[in-house]
Amino acid sequence: MHIVLTGGAGFIGSNFIKLVLRDRPDCRITNLDVLTYSGNLENLTDIENDERYSFVKGDVRDPEALDKVLADADAVVHMAAESHVDRSIMDSGPFVDTNTRGTQVLLDAWRRAGGNDKRFIYVSTDEVYGSLSLENLEIKFTEKTPLDPSSPYSASKTGGDLLVSAYFHTFGMNVVTTRCSNNFGPYQFPEKVIPLFVTNLMDGKKVPLYGDGKNVRDWLHVDDHCEAVLAALEKGTAGQVYNIGGNNERSNLELTHAILGLMGHGDEMIEYVEDRLGHDRRYAIDASKIKSELGWEPSRSAWPEALEETVKWYVDNRQWWERVRSGAYQSYYEQQYGSKA
Repeated sequence: MHIVLTGGAGFIGSNFIKLVLRDRPDCRITNLDVLTYSGNLENLTDIENDERYSFVKGDVRDPEALDKVLADADAVVHMAAESHVDRSIMDSGPFVDTNTRGTQVLLDAWRRAGGNDKRFIYVSTDEVYGSLSLENLEIKFTEKTPLDPSSPYSASKTGGDLLVSAYFHTFGMNVVTTRCSNNFGPYQFPEKVIPLFVTNLMDGKKVPLYGDGKNVRDWLHVDDHCEAVLAALEKGTAGQVYNIGGNNERSNLELTHAILGLMGHGDEMIEYVEDRLGHDRRYAIDASKIKSELGWEPSRSAWPEALEETVKWYVDNRQWWERVRSGAYQSYYEQQYGSKA
Protein backbone atom coordinates (compact mmCIF):
# COMPACT_ATOMS: atom_id res chain seq x y z
CA MET A 1 0.00 0.00 0.00
CA HIS A 2 1.19 3.49 -0.88
CA ILE A 3 -0.10 6.02 1.67
CA VAL A 4 0.05 9.77 1.09
CA LEU A 5 0.13 11.56 4.44
CA THR A 6 -0.45 15.30 4.55
CA GLY A 7 1.30 17.19 7.34
CA GLY A 8 3.81 14.45 8.03
CA ALA A 9 6.52 16.79 9.31
CA GLY A 10 4.37 17.83 12.26
CA PHE A 11 4.03 16.29 15.70
CA ILE A 12 1.37 13.65 15.04
CA GLY A 13 2.34 13.11 11.41
CA SER A 14 5.99 12.33 12.11
CA ASN A 15 5.01 9.82 14.78
CA PHE A 16 2.51 8.23 12.36
CA ILE A 17 5.18 7.80 9.68
CA LYS A 18 7.47 6.01 12.12
CA LEU A 19 4.64 3.73 13.22
CA VAL A 20 3.75 2.74 9.65
CA LEU A 21 7.36 2.06 8.65
CA ARG A 22 7.93 0.04 11.83
CA ASP A 23 4.75 -2.03 11.88
CA ARG A 24 3.74 -2.29 8.20
CA PRO A 25 6.74 -3.53 6.17
CA ASP A 26 4.58 -3.84 3.04
CA CYS A 27 3.65 -0.13 3.10
CA ARG A 28 5.39 2.90 1.69
CA ILE A 29 4.49 6.42 2.67
CA THR A 30 4.84 9.82 1.01
CA ASN A 31 4.96 12.82 3.31
CA LEU A 32 3.36 15.91 1.74
CA ASP A 33 4.07 18.95 3.87
CA VAL A 34 4.34 22.66 3.07
CA LEU A 35 6.63 23.16 6.10
CA THR A 36 4.97 25.99 7.95
CA TYR A 37 6.44 27.06 11.29
CA SER A 38 5.52 23.78 13.03
CA GLY A 39 6.62 21.40 10.26
CA ASN A 40 10.05 20.02 11.12
CA LEU A 41 11.84 17.46 8.96
CA GLU A 42 14.38 16.94 11.75
CA ASN A 43 11.62 14.92 13.44
CA LEU A 44 12.22 12.28 10.75
CA THR A 45 16.01 12.08 10.50
CA ASP A 46 16.04 8.52 11.80
CA ILE A 47 13.90 7.21 8.90
CA GLU A 48 14.67 9.62 6.05
CA ASN A 49 16.90 7.06 4.30
CA ASP A 50 14.26 4.32 4.41
CA GLU A 51 13.49 3.47 0.78
CA ARG A 52 9.79 3.17 1.66
CA TYR A 53 9.64 6.83 2.71
CA SER A 54 9.65 9.94 0.52
CA PHE A 55 9.09 13.62 1.19
CA VAL A 56 7.38 16.10 -1.13
CA LYS A 57 7.20 19.77 -0.25
CA GLY A 58 3.70 20.78 -1.25
CA ASP A 59 0.53 22.51 -0.16
CA VAL A 60 -2.89 20.89 0.23
CA ARG A 61 -4.31 24.05 -1.32
CA ASP A 62 -2.30 23.53 -4.55
CA PRO A 63 -4.25 21.36 -7.05
CA GLU A 64 -1.28 20.83 -9.38
CA ALA A 65 0.99 19.64 -6.59
CA LEU A 66 -1.74 17.30 -5.36
CA ASP A 67 -2.35 15.82 -8.80
CA LYS A 68 1.30 14.81 -8.99
CA VAL A 69 1.64 13.29 -5.54
CA LEU A 70 -1.69 11.44 -5.56
CA ALA A 71 -1.28 9.82 -8.98
CA ASP A 72 -0.28 6.36 -7.69
CA ALA A 73 -1.52 6.55 -4.12
CA ASP A 74 -3.68 3.81 -2.58
CA ALA A 75 -4.85 5.86 0.42
CA VAL A 76 -4.75 9.37 1.86
CA VAL A 77 -4.38 10.25 5.54
CA HIS A 78 -5.13 13.95 5.91
CA MET A 79 -3.43 15.46 8.98
CA ALA A 80 -2.22 18.80 7.61
CA ALA A 81 -3.79 21.60 9.62
CA GLU A 82 -3.29 24.83 11.44
CA SER A 83 -3.91 23.66 14.97
CA HIS A 84 -3.18 26.16 17.77
CA VAL A 85 -6.32 27.76 19.23
CA ASP A 86 -4.50 30.88 20.46
CA ARG A 87 -3.15 31.59 16.99
CA SER A 88 -6.64 31.16 15.49
CA ILE A 89 -7.97 33.79 17.88
CA MET A 90 -5.28 36.23 16.72
CA ASP A 91 -5.88 35.51 13.01
CA SER A 92 -8.50 33.03 11.81
CA GLY A 93 -7.76 33.44 8.09
CA PRO A 94 -4.98 30.82 7.74
CA PHE A 95 -7.11 28.32 9.68
CA VAL A 96 -10.12 28.62 7.39
CA ASP A 97 -7.87 28.61 4.32
CA THR A 98 -5.90 25.49 5.29
CA ASN A 99 -8.32 23.47 7.38
CA THR A 100 -11.52 24.05 5.43
CA ARG A 101 -10.57 25.08 1.90
CA GLY A 102 -7.47 22.88 1.93
CA THR A 103 -9.61 19.85 2.76
CA GLN A 104 -11.96 20.68 -0.12
CA VAL A 105 -9.07 21.04 -2.58
CA LEU A 106 -7.59 17.74 -1.41
CA LEU A 107 -10.91 15.90 -1.69
CA ASP A 108 -11.37 17.12 -5.25
CA ALA A 109 -7.82 16.14 -6.17
CA TRP A 110 -8.36 12.65 -4.74
CA ARG A 111 -11.46 12.26 -6.89
CA ARG A 112 -9.50 13.36 -9.97
CA ALA A 113 -6.84 10.79 -9.13
CA GLY A 114 -9.43 8.03 -9.20
CA GLY A 115 -9.45 7.71 -5.46
CA ASN A 116 -13.20 7.77 -4.96
CA ASP A 117 -13.23 4.09 -3.97
CA LYS A 118 -9.91 4.22 -2.10
CA ARG A 119 -9.66 5.10 1.57
CA PHE A 120 -9.47 8.74 2.67
CA ILE A 121 -8.88 9.40 6.39
CA TYR A 122 -9.70 12.82 7.79
CA VAL A 123 -7.98 13.38 11.13
CA SER A 124 -10.12 15.76 13.13
CA THR A 125 -10.47 16.80 16.76
CA ASP A 126 -12.88 16.51 19.68
CA GLU A 127 -12.98 20.31 19.69
CA VAL A 128 -15.59 20.20 16.90
CA TYR A 129 -18.09 19.15 19.58
CA GLY A 130 -17.65 22.29 21.64
CA SER A 131 -17.66 22.22 25.42
CA LEU A 132 -19.04 19.96 28.13
CA SER A 133 -20.10 21.07 31.61
CA LEU A 134 -18.05 20.32 34.70
CA GLU A 135 -21.27 19.54 36.55
CA ASN A 136 -22.00 16.09 35.10
CA LEU A 137 -18.82 14.12 34.51
CA GLU A 138 -20.76 11.11 33.22
CA ILE A 139 -21.55 12.91 29.96
CA LYS A 140 -18.95 12.45 27.21
CA PHE A 141 -18.68 13.17 23.52
CA THR A 142 -19.99 10.38 21.31
CA GLU A 143 -19.97 10.26 17.53
CA LYS A 144 -23.63 11.39 17.68
CA THR A 145 -22.88 14.55 19.68
CA PRO A 146 -23.89 17.61 17.60
CA LEU A 147 -21.01 19.69 16.25
CA ASP A 148 -20.81 22.98 18.12
CA PRO A 149 -17.32 24.50 17.76
CA SER A 150 -16.27 27.38 20.00
CA SER A 151 -13.04 28.72 18.48
CA PRO A 152 -12.00 29.76 14.97
CA TYR A 153 -9.68 26.72 14.96
CA SER A 154 -12.40 24.22 15.84
CA ALA A 155 -14.84 25.91 13.46
CA SER A 156 -12.36 25.52 10.61
CA LYS A 157 -11.89 21.84 11.45
CA THR A 158 -15.67 21.43 11.59
CA GLY A 159 -15.82 22.84 8.07
CA GLY A 160 -13.47 20.07 6.96
CA ASP A 161 -15.54 17.48 8.85
CA LEU A 162 -18.71 18.53 7.09
CA LEU A 163 -17.06 18.54 3.67
CA VAL A 164 -15.77 15.00 4.18
CA SER A 165 -19.26 13.87 5.19
CA ALA A 166 -20.76 15.64 2.17
CA TYR A 167 -18.34 13.94 -0.22
CA PHE A 168 -19.38 10.57 1.22
CA HIS A 169 -23.08 11.28 0.75
CA THR A 170 -22.79 13.08 -2.59
CA PHE A 171 -20.06 11.12 -4.36
CA GLY A 172 -19.92 7.88 -2.37
CA MET A 173 -16.32 8.63 -1.45
CA ASN A 174 -14.63 6.04 0.79
CA VAL A 175 -13.98 8.41 3.71
CA VAL A 176 -13.50 7.83 7.44
CA THR A 177 -13.23 10.61 10.02
CA THR A 178 -11.40 10.33 13.34
CA ARG A 179 -11.84 12.80 16.19
CA CYS A 180 -9.14 12.70 18.85
CA SER A 181 -8.64 14.24 22.27
CA ASN A 182 -5.56 16.24 23.35
CA ASN A 183 -2.34 14.58 22.21
CA PHE A 184 0.95 14.51 24.10
CA GLY A 185 4.33 12.87 23.53
CA PRO A 186 7.69 13.50 21.83
CA TYR A 187 8.25 16.06 19.05
CA GLN A 188 5.31 18.31 19.98
CA PHE A 189 5.81 21.95 19.03
CA PRO A 190 6.77 23.91 22.19
CA GLU A 191 3.80 26.28 22.00
CA LYS A 192 1.55 23.45 23.27
CA VAL A 193 0.99 23.18 27.00
CA ILE A 194 3.11 20.19 28.10
CA PRO A 195 6.32 21.05 26.20
CA LEU A 196 5.74 24.75 26.95
CA PHE A 197 5.57 24.12 30.69
CA VAL A 198 8.55 21.76 30.73
CA THR A 199 10.77 24.05 28.67
CA ASN A 200 9.75 27.13 30.68
CA LEU A 201 10.71 25.38 33.91
CA MET A 202 14.02 24.24 32.43
CA ASP A 203 14.75 27.89 31.67
CA GLY A 204 13.72 29.05 35.15
CA LYS A 205 10.48 30.63 33.93
CA LYS A 206 7.02 30.31 35.43
CA VAL A 207 4.25 28.35 33.71
CA PRO A 208 1.23 30.36 32.46
CA LEU A 209 -2.06 28.82 33.63
CA TYR A 210 -5.28 30.09 32.08
CA GLY A 211 -8.11 31.25 34.34
CA ASP A 212 -8.86 29.06 37.34
CA GLY A 213 -7.16 25.99 35.84
CA LYS A 214 -10.29 23.86 36.18
CA ASN A 215 -10.69 23.22 32.44
CA VAL A 216 -10.60 19.47 31.78
CA ARG A 217 -9.01 17.64 28.85
CA ASP A 218 -8.74 13.95 27.94
CA TRP A 219 -5.02 13.29 27.36
CA LEU A 220 -4.08 10.82 24.61
CA HIS A 221 -0.53 9.68 23.93
CA VAL A 222 0.44 10.31 20.31
CA ASP A 223 1.43 6.66 19.79
CA ASP A 224 -2.04 5.54 20.87
CA HIS A 225 -3.56 8.08 18.50
CA CYS A 226 -1.44 6.93 15.56
CA GLU A 227 -2.36 3.29 16.13
CA ALA A 228 -6.04 4.27 16.19
CA VAL A 229 -5.72 6.18 12.89
CA LEU A 230 -4.02 3.14 11.35
CA ALA A 231 -6.88 0.94 12.58
CA ALA A 232 -9.38 3.34 10.97
CA LEU A 233 -7.40 3.26 7.73
CA GLU A 234 -7.32 -0.52 7.57
CA LYS A 235 -10.61 -1.53 9.17
CA GLY A 236 -12.92 1.47 9.42
CA THR A 237 -16.32 1.56 7.73
CA ALA A 238 -16.78 4.13 4.97
CA GLY A 239 -18.77 7.16 6.02
CA GLN A 240 -18.24 6.53 9.72
CA VAL A 241 -16.73 8.68 12.48
CA TYR A 242 -14.56 7.21 15.24
CA ASN A 243 -13.77 9.05 18.46
CA ILE A 244 -10.26 8.45 19.84
CA GLY A 245 -9.60 9.16 23.50
CA GLY A 246 -7.08 8.27 26.18
CA ASN A 247 -9.51 7.58 29.06
CA ASN A 248 -7.34 10.10 30.86
CA GLU A 249 -9.32 13.18 31.93
CA ARG A 250 -7.31 15.73 33.89
CA SER A 251 -7.86 19.36 34.81
CA ASN A 252 -5.27 21.88 33.67
CA LEU A 253 -4.46 22.51 37.31
CA GLU A 254 -3.86 18.78 37.89
CA LEU A 255 -1.63 18.67 34.80
CA THR A 256 0.30 21.71 36.04
CA HIS A 257 0.88 20.23 39.49
CA ALA A 258 2.00 16.93 37.95
CA ILE A 259 4.59 18.64 35.74
CA LEU A 260 5.78 20.85 38.58
CA GLY A 261 6.24 17.79 40.77
CA LEU A 262 8.19 15.92 38.10
CA MET A 263 10.42 18.97 37.60
CA GLY A 264 11.00 19.52 41.31
CA HIS A 265 9.02 22.75 41.66
CA GLY A 266 6.04 23.96 43.67
CA ASP A 267 3.11 26.33 43.18
CA GLU A 268 5.42 29.34 43.29
CA MET A 269 6.20 28.63 39.61
CA ILE A 270 2.55 29.05 38.53
CA GLU A 271 1.59 32.34 36.90
CA TYR A 272 -2.18 32.66 36.61
CA VAL A 273 -3.04 34.54 33.41
CA GLU A 274 -6.24 35.91 31.90
CA ASP A 275 -8.37 33.12 30.53
CA ARG A 276 -8.41 32.33 26.82
CA LEU A 277 -11.36 33.84 24.91
CA GLY A 278 -14.14 31.29 24.51
CA HIS A 279 -12.17 28.71 26.51
CA ASP A 280 -13.99 25.35 26.40
CA ARG A 281 -14.59 24.06 29.92
CA ARG A 282 -14.33 20.30 29.41
CA TYR A 283 -13.62 17.72 26.71
CA ALA A 284 -14.29 14.04 27.34
CA ILE A 285 -14.28 11.24 24.77
CA ASP A 286 -16.44 8.12 24.67
CA ALA A 287 -14.24 5.81 22.58
CA SER A 288 -16.41 2.70 22.93
CA LYS A 289 -17.28 2.62 19.22
CA ILE A 290 -13.71 2.28 17.98
CA LYS A 291 -13.06 -0.35 20.64
CA SER A 292 -16.07 -2.47 19.71
CA GLU A 293 -15.84 -2.08 15.93
CA LEU A 294 -12.08 -1.87 15.29
CA GLY A 295 -10.62 -3.46 18.42
CA TRP A 296 -8.59 -0.41 19.43
CA GLU A 297 -8.16 1.01 22.92
CA PRO A 298 -5.40 3.16 24.46
CA SER A 299 -2.43 1.34 25.95
CA ARG A 300 0.18 4.10 26.38
CA SER A 301 -1.77 7.10 27.68
CA ALA A 302 -2.15 6.30 31.38
CA TRP A 303 -0.53 8.58 33.94
CA PRO A 304 1.80 8.87 35.74
CA GLU A 305 4.03 6.70 33.51
CA ALA A 306 3.13 8.28 30.16
CA LEU A 307 3.49 11.83 31.46
CA GLU A 308 6.78 10.99 33.19
CA GLU A 309 8.19 9.57 29.93
CA THR A 310 7.04 12.61 27.97
CA VAL A 311 8.53 15.12 30.42
CA LYS A 312 11.77 13.14 30.43
CA TRP A 313 11.89 13.26 26.60
CA TYR A 314 11.87 17.07 26.61
CA VAL A 315 14.39 17.21 29.44
CA ASP A 316 16.70 14.85 27.51
CA ASN A 317 16.22 16.62 24.17
CA ARG A 318 16.93 20.23 25.02
CA GLN A 319 18.85 20.75 21.76
CA TRP A 320 15.77 19.73 19.74
CA TRP A 321 13.33 22.13 21.39
CA GLU A 322 15.82 24.99 21.55
CA ARG A 323 16.32 24.71 17.79
CA VAL A 324 12.56 24.51 17.25
CA ARG A 325 11.84 27.48 19.49
CA SER A 326 14.49 29.59 17.76
CA GLY A 327 13.45 28.56 14.26
CA ALA A 328 16.93 27.15 13.54
CA TYR A 329 15.45 23.77 12.57
CA GLN A 330 14.08 25.28 9.37
CA SER A 331 17.57 25.37 7.86
CA TYR A 332 17.51 21.57 7.82
CA TYR A 333 15.37 21.62 4.68
CA GLU A 334 17.91 23.77 2.87
CA GLN A 335 20.76 21.50 3.98
CA GLN A 336 18.97 18.40 2.72
CA TYR A 337 17.24 19.69 -0.40
CA GLY A 338 19.31 22.64 -1.49
CA SER A 339 16.72 25.41 -1.24
CA LYS A 340 14.86 27.31 1.42
CA ALA A 341 11.66 25.85 2.89
